Amino acid sequence: MKPLTFYVITDLHYYKNDLGAYGEAYERSMDFEQKCFAETQAINEAIFDYLAKAEDADIVLVAGDLTYWGEKEGHKALSALMHDFQEKSGKRIFLVTAGHDFDRSPHAYDDKGRHPLEGTKFSELYGFYKDFGYTDAIAFNEPHLSYVAQLNDDVRLLVICNDIDGERHVTYDDAFLSWIEAQAKQAQEDGVMMIAMEHYPVLPGQPVFALIGDTRQAEADKLIDVLADNGVHLIFTGHMHNQSINVTETAKGNKFYDVCTGCAVATPAYIRRVTLEDERTARIESIPVPPFEWDFQGLSQKAYLQRQFDRMLRSYIAAMQNDPKRFLRKLGVKPTPALEKIVPFFGKRIARMTVGQFARLLLVKADPLIKDDSFADLAVAFVRSVFEGNQPYVEGTPAGDTLLRIFKRLRPFFKHVKGTQGETLDFYDVMKHSAGNYGIDDYNAVLHLQP
Repeated sequence: MKPLTFYVITDLHYYKNDLGAYGEAYERSMDFEQKCFAETQAINEAIFDYLAKAEDADIVLVAGDLTYWGEKEGHKALSALMHDFQEKSGKRIFLVTAGHDFDRSPHAYDDKGRHPLEGTKFSELYGFYKDFGYTDAIAFNEPHLSYVAQLNDDVRLLVICNDIDGERHVTYDDAFLSWIEAQAKQAQEDGVMMIAMEHYPVLPGQPVFALIGDTRQAEADKLIDVLADNGVHLIFTGHMHNQSINVTETAKGNKFYDVCTGCAVATPAYIRRVTLEDERTARIESIPVPPFEWDFQGLSQKAYLQRQFDRMLRSYIAAMQNDPKRFLRKLGVKPTPALEKIVPFFGKRIARMTVGQFARLLLVKADPLIKDDSFADLAVAFVRSVFEGNQPYVEGTPAGDTLLRIFKRLRPFFKHVKGTQGETLDFYDVMKHSAGNYGIDDYNAVLHLQP
């Protein structure tokens, strides 16, 4: 086969700015928001302008969560942007919709507060996006808005949507899995390479995500076996806003890679350039989201996006101290008088504590180089690194060695850690590989899909 190059972007979370994204209520909502809001239209326009000018590829894959909360006006505007992109550049977009795109309660903000906007039904999504993969499909599963498209003579794309009318993030049922398996087998019979795209990751982007609900597709092992054992070894995903590349192997010894790309409108804000060099080799490259027009308040674009992520984490720490009711509600916990007393107690101590003081609580030593650093600062940087990928807290670094001693001390208290899909996990191993990346580079890598 001839090499094929294409781009992958995901979690566009497009919001039409003139709907309203300012005011006191807006700023208060952004205290607990990871991604940008008012900036998303400018970011998306910059991305599609960059892709239109890119001479190395004429295909773009978009892995879901197209709008912020399914605003109908947002779908109209994004669809128009994509149509304009295709018409002027001659390039093709293949997309999948996801949970943020329908059956939500979208809202706008202005000086008078928060206002509802018209939302979108699942049944309306096809009308907005039929020209971005669906109408060219060689196979179409209408209930799931899933399809198969031919990228060129040698490569076929399987697009999997795990939403249906009235419900999002559903488990693969037998009929849907049978349809998926039939498409994979047909590609083998036709002698073409098949790759896949789905919004929800099928492998945890970082090991700690295996402990958290809604971070990956339910019963993902079923899909992995169906795909990898029928010649499909690579899937592109989004949803978790993290940059990661992971691999597993089926019982039959077939490799399967999940390449999850970070959110386009939140740190780390990258897009992927993928080259299928042959049926056995995929080259993954990462490119920062291109410069967009905005007031970065004296910061670099990267620092501006990181600040929003850090703002969210620091808002949780501040709310623990000053607004325990809001803190608990953000965690989905019902406030009680007892919790409203306990939470500020711990919040104030966490905010003041050094790394050395926290380590001593667990009877371990912090590295001298970081013992006087703020524990809250380290916690914020650690969490952000989990999403940014290529986590730096590995063995042999001051913070890495300190964290590993802390995890080892906590290990006896978490002897039987269960993942959200029933798997038994080793707490220390999960935290070690979430703090530091010891595996595939999360940004740039050559993947060997099969022997």
